[in-house]
Amino acid sequence: MSQFVRPNIILLKDGTDTSQGKAQIISNINASCAVVDIVKSTLGPRGMDKLMHNDGDVLVTNDGATVMKKLNIVHPAAKMLVDIARAQDMEVGDGTTSVVVLCGEFLREAKKFVEDGVVPQTIIRGYRKACELAVQKLNDMSIDLSQKSSAEKNDMLRKCAETTLNSKLVADYKEFFAEMVVRAINILGDDLDYSGIGMKKITGGSVTDSMLIEGVAFKKTFAYAGFEQQPKKFVNPKIILLNIELELKAERDNAEIRIEADQFQSIVDAEWTIIYEKLDAIVKSGAKVVLSRLAIGDLATQYFADNGIFCAGRVEYADLERTRRATGAIVQTTVTSGIDQSVLGTCGRFEERQIGAERWNLFMDCPDTKSATLIIRGGAQQFIDEAERSIHDSMMIVKSAIKNTKVVGGGGAIELEISRYLKEYSRTVSGKQQRVIERFAKALEAIPRTLVQNSGGDATDILNKLRKKHAEAGTGEDRWMGVDCINNSIKNTFQSFIWEPTVVKENALESATEACCLILSIDETIKNPQSEQPKGKPGAGKGFGKQMANMARGGKGKGMRQLQNKLA
Repeated sequence: MSQFVRPNIILLKDGTDTSQGKAQIISNINASCAVVDIVKSTLGPRGMDKLMHNDGDVLVTNDGATVMKKLNIVHPAAKMLVDIARAQDMEVGDGTTSVVVLCGEFLREAKKFVEDGVVPQTIIRGYRKACELAVQKLNDMSIDLSQKSSAEKNDMLRKCAETTLNSKLVADYKEFFAEMVVRAINILGDDLDYSGIGMKKITGGSVTDSMLIEGVAFKKTFAYAGFEQQPKKFVNPKIILLNIELELKAERDNAEIRIEADQFQSIVDAEWTIIYEKLDAIVKSGAKVVLSRLAIGDLATQYFADNGIFCAGRVEYADLERTRRATGAIVQTTVTSGIDQSVLGTCGRFEERQIGAERWNLFMDCPDTKSATLIIRGGAQQFIDEAERSIHDSMMIVKSAIKNTKVVGGGGAIELEISRYLKEYSRTVSGKQQRVIERFAKALEAIPRTLVQNSGGDATDILNKLRKKHAEAGTGEDRWMGVDCINNSIKNTFQSFIWEPTVVKENALESATEACCLILSIDETIKNPQSEQPKGKPGAGKGFGKQMANMARGGKGKGMRQLQNKLA
């Protein structure tokens, strides 16, 4: 009988949990759909906000990427939704909620096939084919605005920015901020380097007190005595940027220098001579504004005040870099060998101004600037933080629209038209792929349906009207019929200037499909509970933790008695 007894083969550590098969796929889908249900209510101009409370920090937002990041999701499959939301935010800036909702709806439709015994590879193949067709249809429907005039392009960019801000907390001020956003992006020039735009948040005042500085603005830095004697306004000043210290160095503690008595004064004099040489070189250059990445001491501050020069030390690297881009100055690491006039920058006006409770240095009307600063005002800190996230999204959209001048109608119009196209295409396909593509098409209707639900309308009635319009439209204008979230009706979103860059929709479709296919391809999860335990638990180590704890409580434990016996 011994030949029939097979020994157990142990592959994994003791305590390892394994889940596999159809049940595992369905479990991953359920976890992902639970996450989608959390963020779905934030979609659209009538979407709700989420209040995130963690360790005393309060955050109010309806930005999909921010909500997903703050949820701290631990389920390994559901974490993929966080990744696609972050990727969408980094790539195009908007559509983060849409990509999560689409992925969840694709998974929800696929769940029915998995429960009926369809192999996941069949679903994946059908989804990828449907996504390819959807992107092709999207590009065919896109309206190219590259041939428009400069004024028409700026108008198009404003419409795209307003569409993004529609669903944000600052929707009531969308025209105000959209104009600022387009101006800021146009300042960057052809390279569209986003690091050239700075956003500064100042509490207090009204939202309409926000302003765009075509140049640089940063908070007043730490200053020594003599700073108040310096002039605070200049017209067309010369500006020098430094990366050197302008202060006397203190002696190191416990330092020992062995010199003759008559040499001590010469060392002190040499140190003063070096710093005065630097200061004299700066004054002779004609610069009226001196900024340094490192400290400017009290001696230099008073010296500059006596010569009618403004100075600021310990300027942050990002602010100094934007000042370089705005004024055309070149950062200097030495000044003792003389300062050439070509390294100096200039601006139309320099001013130190009180904004809110703090003083700010403003470099305005820079002639060849490739840098801008947006100062955001508002009552509550949470509102300003959310306004910053909203403006960031709209700036990314405008930047994408400049690079890719193709746009489509928003409001769920493009999703409904692609859905109609895929349903018609599915009838030409035989086998299981027909049903898979059809379900993919149905999942696309989740965007207009969610928009209607979040607006408080009748989703069934409005979707039926939209399906009828799109079925009769063909290549006519009715193909741009979408959801009117304000009036709970339908309207031509393209004619209503609800525009979105094609790249946003394309990236959302591809990212959602890939994430869905990845989750469907996982049929087993291997988890070791020991790896999830926090490291360095109290008492862990070499077995001495309990004894030391007993000793700390007064020596009444066995550890104390053993220690006393050893000492005896």
